[in-house]
Amino acid sequence: MTTSPPGQLTDWKQRFERDGYVVLEDLITPDQVAMLKEALLSVEERNGFGYAKTSFEGFKTVRINNLLAYDEAFWSVPLQPSVLGLAELLLDRELLLSSLCSLTLGPGQTAQPLHEDTQQLTLPRPRPPLALNAMWALSDFTEANGATRLVPGSHKLDHSPAYGAQVETVAATMRSGSVMLFDSALWHMGGANTTDERRYALSCYYCAGWMRQQENLQLGIPRQTAAKFPRRLQELCGYGIYKGQYGHIENHDPIELLGQEGRPTVWEATDRKLQQRAADN
Repeated sequence: MTTSPPGQLTDWKQRFERDGYVVLEDLITPDQVAMLKEALLSVEERNGFGYAKTSFEGFKTVRINNLLAYDEAFWSVPLQPSVLGLAELLLDRELLLSSLCSLTLGPGQTAQPLHEDTQQLTLPRPRPPLALNAMWALSDFTEANGATRLVPGSHKLDHSPAYGAQVETVAATMRSGSVMLFDSALWHMGGANTTDERRYALSCYYCAGWMRQQENLQLGIPRQTAAKFPRRLQELCGYGIYKGQYGHIENHDPIELLGQEGRPTVWEATDRKLQQRAADN
């Protein structure tokens, strides 16, 4: 996988900040799409996953959480260079993976209520992004099969929507292999699938490094599985110290639990700088 040039990231960032979302068109190849869809179907069949049990999640939607624990095919998703690079630009380098799940809409799935993803957090709006959702289209997203519906620019409003409010939305249509990144504060809703075919998607949700993740990945993913992840994925799952201070275990980096060399705490790093300064003088 290649990284997008800085100019492309800057353009995406500007569109994201203006509209609250941006579509990264044709980002992954048809072969990658087919591989991810095949992995989804295999996980669903092996584990007997069925439709969700709540109206918000969708009574005709197969939503598989904790995907990293089920198949190595999904490990590359949070690490996709263009998506991760843009997410780091919008949040910071020490962001976390908040969740990774599938959103397979079956025929007859009705539309979600209008909402925004952080409206349970009593923080003033508008605000800098706290979390970003990268929606991976493993099918063409159309108005008919449930493309996400958005209220462009609503991330700049000073209030959240009334849950389920009836307002004008636009459908975020995109080709299979594209990824839409949107601000968690953007008003949005899942569309209705009025076709006779399934619509496949992945939701790769990032959050600021100081936030609590939606999925408890440290407990949900067996440690022996996490130990096989690339180091960057381990960090995204929470095996790290935010700003050298938050999340340590007895002044040690949690990534040491996975056999990796840890980074120093902010206190250790400060002492090293002082010692180096004294040696230089």
